Amino acid sequence: MTSTNLQTNYIVQDEGICGGKPRIAGTRIKVQHMAIDHVHAGWSVEEICEAYPHITRAQIHAALSYYYDHQSEIEQNIRDDWEFAERMEREDRLDRMKDGQR
Repeated sequence: MTSTNLQTNYIVQDEGICGGKPRIAGTRIKVQHMAIDHVHAGWSVEEICEAYPHITRAQIHAALSYYYDHQSEIEQNIRDDWEFAERMEREDRLDRMKDGQR
């Protein structure tokens, strides 16, 4: 008996889209967004479906499966983006202070 490897195309990665990070095909929703919602925020798949009504349960499960297969990479992406956002916020605060704003 031979096995057939079945592949789905739910998760894609394109250099010029979403910074080249893995995302749900046909969307700009990165795998890391699903990981943040499910793993970090504790949302169920049903809650994610309600928040993103244009994606399917299968797409969400595929994103989570990809996350678990590439967890260290995705977690690093999350940390990198968080650090970038914090750096931009600090710089914005400093700029506003220089301009006499709050």
